[in-house]
Amino acid sequence: MAPSVTAVDDAQQTPAEQLSNLDLNASPERRCVGRCDMELGDVTHHNVQVRLRKRQRLLGERARVCKAPTKWQLKRLNQAVFPVSYNDKFYKEIISAGELAKLAYFNDIVVGGVCCRIDIEDGVKRLYIMTLGTLAPYRRLGIGTLLLKHVIALCEKDTSIDNIYLHVQVNNESALDFYKRFGFEIVGTAEKYYKRIEPDSAYILVKKISGSS
Repeated sequence: MAPSVTAVDDAQQTPAEQLSNLDLNASPERRCVGRCDMELGDVTHHNVQVRLRKRQRLLGERARVCKAPTKWQLKRLNQAVFPVSYNDKFYKEIISAGELAKLAYFNDIVVGGVCCRIDIEDGVKRLYIMTLGTLAPYRRLGIGTLLLKHVIALCEKDTSIDNIYLHVQVNNESALDFYKRFGFEIVGTAEKYYKRIEPDSAYILVKKISGSS
């Protein structure tokens, strides 16, 4: 059973506590009273509290860039969003990923995240999206778009990156449609890519970065 929202005032809770108490089936409107802020935060083990750094406009919403708390928030998020699990080595490496890993907040609650890495194959530098997801009640609010645009912007700044690629489960039509809107194309299929889930095949999606060297 998904954890329920407690009656504790959000202002007295850390974002980690808010995520722990979050009702994964609740609509975002129930938590959006007077404001609907979206923000991206760094994944780091140094911060336990969210500290606001600056305000800026993103996607027409009021947004804040902030430091994010411990790695377990990302782990819990991934467990709620994805049908596959990631080991401790994955989260240990993500801590030092810098701009390649971000948490997404909606009114100070962790609701999404993205984790990437840089691969070099045959001399070609590529960015691989390992995970990108949003809690189900907070989808279609532009949070996934915010995360993906952050990744694309990173690649456009680094002209040595040739393309972005990722795997998507073959039956995940909503994810396929989402990435296609941003110029990703299916270039192949990885058979038996997943373990212990069905279907076990994944499409390989690629987006070429314009202006790359």
